[in-house]
Amino acid sequence: MNRKKSIMRHSLSLLAILPLLACVPAAAPGPTASLPFDAVQGAGDPTRSAIFSTAYAFNNPGGLADPAVAARAAANLEWLATSIPQDPRYSYAPTLNGQLALARAELHAALLVAPGAPPQAVVDGLYGAHRALRAGDRAGAVRALPALAFPDGQATLLRLAAMPPMPQAAAAMAAAEGELNRTDQDRLNGRRSGGGRRG
Repeated sequence: MNRKKSIMRHSLSLLAILPLLACVPAAAPGPTASLPFDAVQGAGDPTRSAIFSTAYAFNNPGGLADPAVAARAAANLEWLATSIPQDPRYSYAPTLNGQLALARAELHAALLVAPGAPPQAVVDGLYGAHRALRAGDRAGAVRALPALAFPDGQATLLRLAAMPPMPQAAAAMAAAEGELNRTDQDRLNGRRSGGGRRG
């Protein structure tokens, strides 16, 4: 009898705190970032475009030889590492989040990004440097890198001109491209099998 009373008291205690738990705010989402207007040509999906172009840059010989291309690829990687973990369309590959986090840390070390730099400042700075480098304006590229994210813009520019090996970035982007290709193939196979059943 005492055991039953104890269980009932415990149950009533849990019921009493449920309204309080409902008032606890959900965990805040991570930092966000967006791509600039010129990141994607046309009406394509910016995430798909960033995955494919960045995977190519990090996984092909000479893919990062041009500092303007390196700046764009680095900006895309920063954005992907920030946005994919919060995008429900890409929840099919939970291990990808960890790979992208390692790739982002590797990128920050390679480009001398300030600790705790806001992702948007990194993305905007690297895209600004990309535009300036394409125009042949090296001084403009340095100016485009905000000190908040890039304390030594000159040094970052030198790194962009001679990117060190980045195995974590290469692996993460290859994984992202592979997952995207796999889901595309699954979707195509589903349409084919569905068509066959209708016939």
